[in-house]
Amino acid sequence: MTELASASPLRWFRRQILPILANLRLAILLLLLIATTSAIGTVIEQHESLDFYQANYPEDPALLGFLSWKVILGVGLNDVYKTWWFLSLLVLFGSSLAACTFTRQLPALKAARNWTFYRKPRQFKKLALAGSLPIGEDDTANPSPNLDQVQESLEQRRYQVFRDGDSLYARKGLIGRIAPIVVHASMLLILGGAIVGSVTGVVAQEMIPSGETVQVTNFVEAGDWSSPDRFRGWSLKVNRFWIDYTPSGAIDQFYSDLSVIDETGQERDRKTIYVNEPLRYNGVVFYQTDWSIASINIRLNNSPVFQLPMEPLDTGGNGRIWGTWIPTKPDLSEGVSLLARDLQGTALIYDNSGELVASLRVGDAIEINGITLSLLEMTGATGLQIKSDPGIPLVYLGFALLMVSTALSYASHSQIWVLQQENTLYLGGRTNRAQVSFEREFLEWVAQIEPQTSNEAIAPSVAA
Repeated sequence: MTELASASPLRWFRRQILPILANLRLAILLLLLIATTSAIGTVIEQHESLDFYQANYPEDPALLGFLSWKVILGVGLNDVYKTWWFLSLLVLFGSSLAACTFTRQLPALKAARNWTFYRKPRQFKKLALAGSLPIGEDDTANPSPNLDQVQESLEQRRYQVFRDGDSLYARKGLIGRIAPIVVHASMLLILGGAIVGSVTGVVAQEMIPSGETVQVTNFVEAGDWSSPDRFRGWSLKVNRFWIDYTPSGAIDQFYSDLSVIDETGQERDRKTIYVNEPLRYNGVVFYQTDWSIASINIRLNNSPVFQLPMEPLDTGGNGRIWGTWIPTKPDLSEGVSLLARDLQGTALIYDNSGELVASLRVGDAIEINGITLSLLEMTGATGLQIKSDPGIPLVYLGFALLMVSTALSYASHSQIWVLQQENTLYLGGRTNRAQVSFEREFLEWVAQIEPQTSNEAIAPSVAA
């Protein structure tokens, strides 16, 4: 009685829930919902501040009449890919794929692996391609085909042949039946990787001046089940940061020579990274994403070297400019502003009234406000995105299997039946794709086993 009670929920799940999950319309609906919400996450800016959403999505007037910052934050459209409802869509879609695999694809593969022999001529009428050949008495000039010859000819064409008495069954391309299962498995891996990455992934951003060593602390995204253990026990050092420019002065590429330093000060890994060429260490990936001017080194007359920080200025979208203020009197009552656009070594000097006084290159000095101002060095900073995503291997494996399944899907599952009865040899076959190619192969095979019968004579016997 206990076994019956425990089996009832499982039986109810198989009979009631699995058919619903395996429904093709449900899978298509879920896929459309995932695509739509992903598009929304692409259009609406993600992970911005509250002030940003209030400024760009006001309540009056609301975008499209309803989309305001309150709706965006309330529904989670500011972080679509980590909301409970988006992850639920992924889980439900994955469940639908798994249900379809176990209720349809695997039974179909099992059925394709089984072979059946045709014992009656009328069974050939249901085949897409069928015909018959007369069998006469053998003679030297015109030998009649027999099952031994038929089996040999099919084996030469790489068919797997099974025989039982006067009946024969042959097949090839069974691997093509595996392709749909591999597709479902690959999609499940991709969905699983996306979910794992969403709940356990960590993203950090750091702007590190050249020559500095820092620990990663500026985390901008972290999954609910994420752990910072991957970021402990080591530091990141920027040995050097530099930019290559084109002859016209535009940025060609920027580079960062990075080292991973352990707690004892030993270098564990080192690589020069640039855009699309990251450094990978202990499951953490360092991407080159941005740059900045961190500071300048100056000398006033014969003073010690001063290092002054450079800050980005608001240009209203007209390029990037960094600036700093340099005092020229000990009481800070007078000074000049220094502005720079890049690390090519040229800076502009403005006085207190905003008038351009001079331009200055690294290594040069000018007289201003009664002192000698020397520009010794401009230090750049590299902008890094530091990411840990344990789901990435699953996603890559899923896409690899998806490519494999694409190749497998080109294999046609072809089947041929043969029955020898009295003075007639009945032939028939079918395939799941490439019908024209299979018909051509079938006729060539018939011509091989019955050379004196032309294709034109056999063709009328072929019934579609």
